[in-house]
Amino acid sequence: MAYVPGVALLAALAVGCSAGSDGSASDADSKPGGPTVTTAPPGKYRTLPAPCRAVPGSTLKDLLPGVAELPQQQQEKAFRGSPTVTYDTDRKVGCSWKSDAPDSTRNLSIDFERVVSYDPAVSDDDRARTLYAKKETAADLSGVTTPPGPPEKPAGSTAGEETGTGKPGGGEGSAGPSPSASASTSASGTPGAPGGGSEDLRPRVLDGLGDAAFLDDLLTRAGSTAQHRTVSVVFRTSNVIVTVRYGEQPALVTKVPDSKELQEKAQALARKLAEVISE
Repeated sequence: MAYVPGVALLAALAVGCSAGSDGSASDADSKPGGPTVTTAPPGKYRTLPAPCRAVPGSTLKDLLPGVAELPQQQQEKAFRGSPTVTYDTDRKVGCSWKSDAPDSTRNLSIDFERVVSYDPAVSDDDRARTLYAKKETAADLSGVTTPPGPPEKPAGSTAGEETGTGKPGGGEGSAGPSPSASASTSASGTPGAPGGGSEDLRPRVLDGLGDAAFLDDLLTRAGSTAQHRTVSVVFRTSNVIVTVRYGEQPALVTKVPDSKELQEKAQALARKLAEVISE
């Protein structure tokens, strides 16, 4: 009878040691008071659309005047587009088109970028938000809120002032204007200035397109060549950033590309692409 308590005590110690070892193993995984590492959620989109098939044929005909006048085989080639060279089609794809009409040349390009964050603490959406913000900052949209110089052209200004550099007296050989400089012009289809009676077509943030969007409008001319206007619409939806560039260069040196037309068509295409991504 004297040995029974001893056996019971040994059994109790054995059970206690076993429980202690199990408890220490779980403590190694979850240390009381230690930081909890949470993996950020992945982005909404895992794939990208085929860029050269993302634009409807009817839209391409409208954006690329002159192609419809070509022979059937050349039309098909022009509307097919040229895919952008990329080494990772899961992450970035693009396509471009060009049309040559008697009165002007049009250029169109689209780019899709699927952003992936390799930091478990940063979500794909947050990483895409950061990259988009850098693009918007590079566009310098804040620079157009207070354009330099008078908001409107003074009476008697020359045609060269209205079609050229965004600087009074700008002539041939001057560099093309920056977005902020071109924003101050208001004639011949160029972006309107604050306080002017014309529609405000300055580079700006856009509403109702993706999670965030902006439009840039750049008019350039080098020497005596015709002016070239490029309208860019950039938008982000979740972890995908889309860029649309639509440009025109008239055949005549004296003609200024219509900013309103290019902006409206570039925005309409961007909205179609937003629908394509969400399908």
